[in-house]
Amino acid sequence: MYHFFVNTSDIADGRIRISGEDRFHAVNVLRLRKGEELLISDDEGRDYHCLIDSFDDEALYLSIKEELSGNHELPSEVWLFQGLPKADKMELIIQKATELGVSHIVPMVTKNIVSRPDEKKMASKLKRWQAIALAAAKQSKRSMVPVIHEPLRFTEACEQCADMDVAVMAYEDERGMENLCEAIVNFVPERSIAVMIGPEGGFDPLELRLAKMKDILIVSLGDRILRTETAAIALLSMVMIRLEISKALLTDNGEGD
Repeated sequence: MYHFFVNTSDIADGRIRISGEDRFHAVNVLRLRKGEELLISDDEGRDYHCLIDSFDDEALYLSIKEELSGNHELPSEVWLFQGLPKADKMELIIQKATELGVSHIVPMVTKNIVSRPDEKKMASKLKRWQAIALAAAKQSKRSMVPVIHEPLRFTEACEQCADMDVAVMAYEDERGMENLCEAIVNFVPERSIAVMIGPEGGFDPLELRLAKMKDILIVSLGDRILRTETAAIALLSMVMIRLEISKALLTDNGEGD
């Protein structure tokens, strides 16, 4: 079943209207026709099972067959603060982070990034990154599309992390797994979670000191040095699995949806 996202303003009286590029893709690329079923998610995380009623040159019109219970989101808001990597690694990170349930992705400008962002090109990059997140959200049947934010300096990112319920930084020179175990225990539903990943050059010692001052928990991901994209996927996978298990336990105990 194909999946599309719409604004709540496109939903009225049991019907949904799809226009613009999505209408073109559905009609001219996917060749969808009347009577076919679609999964639709709105910008408030609600999912709908729909049937195509009709289409014209401006829009595709659907009737809502059923509003689905629950959604496909993690039970916590997860933020990824990612040190800007070189080349197109950020695209891979955004795709995989979306599949793993992240709700916000914030590129970080840190001391050891290999290439500084070109402000003139950043608007087009952000647009492309958001499109990648949208495509990954459709593929993974997310109920929400992660928000890709404008890059922040490391100090600004730390200020935002300080407002989260749980904030962790993966650091290649950290030893022992005690802090990671403590972090995993605190990845529970209804808590905002921040994950900080450095660029290829890692975090600078001064950045590490600032993170500690902001009560960001420094964690090791094991005895091997991971690439920045691998570190992001590894740590976010732990967050996802822990939250999914907690969500399942709550549901089994009759406390969930």
